[in-house]
Amino acid sequence: MRPAIDKEKIKRVLESGVEEVIVRENMEKRLLSGGKLRIKLGIDPTGSVLHLGHAVVLRKLKDFQALGHQVIFLIGDYTARIGDPTGRSETRKPMTEKEIKENMKSYTKQAGLILDMKKVEVRYNSEWFNKMNVKDMIFLTSKITFAQMSKRADFKERISKDVDLSMQEFLYPALQGYDSVALKADVEIGGTDQKFNLLMGRQLQERYGQKPQDIITCPLLEGLSGGDKMSKSKNNYIALTEAPSDMFGKVMSLSDNMITRYFELAVGYSKEEIKKIEKEISNGANPRDIKIRLAKELIKFYHSEKEAQKAEEYFVKTFSKRELPTDIPEVKSKKGELLSDILVANKIIVSKSEFRRLVEGRAIDVDEKELADMFYRVEASATVKVGKKKFVKIIVK
Repeated sequence: MRPAIDKEKIKRVLESGVEEVIVRENMEKRLLSGGKLRIKLGIDPTGSVLHLGHAVVLRKLKDFQALGHQVIFLIGDYTARIGDPTGRSETRKPMTEKEIKENMKSYTKQAGLILDMKKVEVRYNSEWFNKMNVKDMIFLTSKITFAQMSKRADFKERISKDVDLSMQEFLYPALQGYDSVALKADVEIGGTDQKFNLLMGRQLQERYGQKPQDIITCPLLEGLSGGDKMSKSKNNYIALTEAPSDMFGKVMSLSDNMITRYFELAVGYSKEEIKKIEKEISNGANPRDIKIRLAKELIKFYHSEKEAQKAEEYFVKTFSKRELPTDIPEVKSKKGELLSDILVANKIIVSKSEFRRLVEGRAIDVDEKELADMFYRVEASATVKVGKKKFVKIIVK
């Protein structure tokens, strides 16, 4: 049985954490009519980790699930072979079948941290694209025009600069749009950067004789330092499966001016609750204390209240009181080995370029002394702190 229609809840769903609704009036009528709508969200498995940026749209999907509508979690295993060209200035390197399968292994499990997966319709767009023949594909392309596609901002820029734009990238919006045709979606949710692709879904549905879907776009959540959107490739993300202590540490490294943004998009606070936090800050509240509250809210949601409390205690003990944690992992090395090589080899950091950035940012300590030497060699056993939350004990043989 679907929950009773609540106009205030519908209003909040269409406004909280939402950038734009297309078409608002039509969507309100459909939501108030009492019918069960098919609400679609598509994600290409171009990476193995879902982070708080993905959670913005997943939480919006959860809002519709709470209203009793049918949620569709579409994994773009076919379109991932091309890669969404949105916002890219060059062709994305094609992914292999093995990479795609590996990436999407835990997608439903991660999405289950937010959604009730027992009630979710999980689909893969290889279901219909693997069955398409040349005739079907030509018929699909007959529904779009070159003039229309070439007006897309990032395509237009690449064409004007004579940068290669492959035909498969050019057709990507049509493929994503066709997903809505195949699923008979009533509503599609996506980030603001997906607007062109979402509108393509509306157009193709009309041209295939279906009622066009309504669209909800959600703001893009910026990464920890602000500016760029949250992305694993930029290493500015918080994964949904992040360990509680790591999640806490990352939140505490968040730029102060991003606090309310995260409360709104990552936690789901209402506009009234956000105003209260803004008032606290303007009245002189310590941003550190508010970030602790934010960290605990996130950990409570993705882990538990008990883990949130433990993570706070760990943070206070380790960073506020300058005490070292008791469970520091140990790695072995030879005398005179470069610290950068040790950290990369043991996956403490991802690359030497990251090591360089950390050293330049004075973010590495060796036995509680700030490191400034890019080519530092470990001559004796030492405790190394990387960033604000990682510790490793290097044992020299």
